[in-house]
Amino acid sequence: MSYDALRPGGLDYLPCRYGNSKVLFRGPKRAIDKPFVAFFGGTTTYGKFIQSPFPAVVESDLGMTCVNFGSVNGGVDVFATDAFLREVTTIARATVIQITSPRNMSNRFYRVHPRRNDRFVEASPLLRAIYRDVDFAEFNFTNHMLTRLLTVSPERFQPVVDELRTAWIARMRLVLGQIPGKSILLWASEFSPENVGNDVNSDPAFITRDMLAQVIPLATEYVEVVAPDAAQDANTDGMLLSELDFPAARKMLGPQVHKDIAKKLTPVLKSLL
Repeated sequence: MSYDALRPGGLDYLPCRYGNSKVLFRGPKRAIDKPFVAFFGGTTTYGKFIQSPFPAVVESDLGMTCVNFGSVNGGVDVFATDAFLREVTTIARATVIQITSPRNMSNRFYRVHPRRNDRFVEASPLLRAIYRDVDFAEFNFTNHMLTRLLTVSPERFQPVVDELRTAWIARMRLVLGQIPGKSILLWASEFSPENVGNDVNSDPAFITRDMLAQVIPLATEYVEVVAPDAAQDANTDGMLLSELDFPAARKMLGPQVHKDIAKKLTPVLKSLL
């Protein structure tokens, strides 16, 4: 195992809130009354188990405040529905949006928690009609629910995937269309968009290159980082976690990949600012 052991309690993320948002973001809290770059995204942007996630590395290289608005398991719904985050895009010098999976967003088939988007809230009558043999009361998380649906019936699961993809495109086009300033879409994954497929546990699951082609024109720039195998083999090197965290941490992008992301983002941001 390759990781740095922590004292009990784990890494202190200094969680904080901004404005009237109810979302807990990673701290320390930064001033947004001076020029800054905003970073929206999920667990990767937040930097779980990472001492210096890529927004912090970019800040060091860029020489401008970079505010981490990433949230653990956050999806499109966080930055599509949070009024404060929409306001942030009007004052940020640029907004970087990590591409997240459609699985953690509300759609015609099911509803997720507005802030903790991985939390399954309820199935719609339509989904219950399609899966009459499934008890949705047993699910607390979207991954668990979707995995079960796929196992029960791959044929019936395909319309769910189709709906997630359609909803994601519409939601992302809405988000990008509301950003008045410069924006960068960020793909950061161990998979390329061609290789994600329908694996519920891949990240970002269900995204395809065709879906990206429908939203990229609404962004100022697009940056794609696919983690090399070598980095993935040692992706827990330098992570701050306990032994109990190790199985979950192995599925996440490690510190070296965060540095690679920053290395690609920084020159793009410099060209925009």
